[in-house]
Amino acid sequence: MFDYKSVGLDTSELKSMYKWMDLGRKIDERMWLLNRAGKIPFVISCQGQEATQIGMAFAMQEGDISSPYYRDLALVTYLGMTPLDSMLAAFGKRDDISSGGKQMPSHFSKKEKGILSQGSPVATQILHAVGAALALKMDSKQNIAITTVGEGSSNQGDFHEGLNFAGVHKLPFICVIENNKYAISVPNSLQYGAEKLSDRAIGYGIHGEQVDGNDPIAVYKVMKEARERALSGEGSTLIEAMCTRLTAHSSDDDDKYRSQEEREGLKSLDCNQKFKSFLLEEGIIDEQWLDEIEKEHKEIVNQATKEAEKAPYPSPEETYTHVYEEGSLNNG
Repeated sequence: MFDYKSVGLDTSELKSMYKWMDLGRKIDERMWLLNRAGKIPFVISCQGQEATQIGMAFAMQEGDISSPYYRDLALVTYLGMTPLDSMLAAFGKRDDISSGGKQMPSHFSKKEKGILSQGSPVATQILHAVGAALALKMDSKQNIAITTVGEGSSNQGDFHEGLNFAGVHKLPFICVIENNKYAISVPNSLQYGAEKLSDRAIGYGIHGEQVDGNDPIAVYKVMKEARERALSGEGSTLIEAMCTRLTAHSSDDDDKYRSQEEREGLKSLDCNQKFKSFLLEEGIIDEQWLDEIEKEHKEIVNQATKEAEKAPYPSPEETYTHVYEEGSLNNG
């Protein structure tokens, strides 16, 4: 792990980082169980990418805008989407804050926390975040806009157009590629020819940096520096965080496109286990503390699950709400 003292973190902050990483994991694991029990239709997992998400989140400040992608459960939980918010969306219930139960799960949004609503086509969230960054600059706000993408999305036109615009206008914008080496079933060797996706930043005239996405301290460092550059007028940053996707692409995916050897080796790459081991070795936490966190998070997830299960579904009359214009047309 990166030297936490050199980036201004103390032991209480490291413990908090682990707590948020673990809570994201616990919500995610519960959703898989609910899916396999036939209670929720779909899961797309953050497992293995929590270190990147919490590392970047810790460097953000109130008023910053985020435009996340579908695998960012740990990130949005830290930013203010509650476990109940996420469960209501997963169950497709009426009180789902993102869409009232109409949108697929993991299409995160929460206006009061600066989390922009996202669409299903990948990479479109980049343009939303770039637009938010432009607004922040025009209003002289001391805040930044961030977006996250998988490495597969970095090959879409929206990625190039968004980062080019951000580079031209020196926007307070950060794009984080959570590179888990697979675009569903397509390995990175068939996605791009570059050695590092962060090198693409050169073409946009912005700063680019690759970081170990399994180390939340290292991610915090590069994110904090990127935010400082943005607010000092030095423009945007492209961060490539090298992660591991521990699960299949989604609950509908059979990841046998990965070799058996690769699948069996995934546990050794688990960022949560790596960070926990580091904290234990440094004497920052002990087994008693971990037991308390385990109990606390189990209670949180159990309560959110129970409340979401009991919550009502949208009524059939709401089917067309926010789909078609309401009221009569004035034909003059």
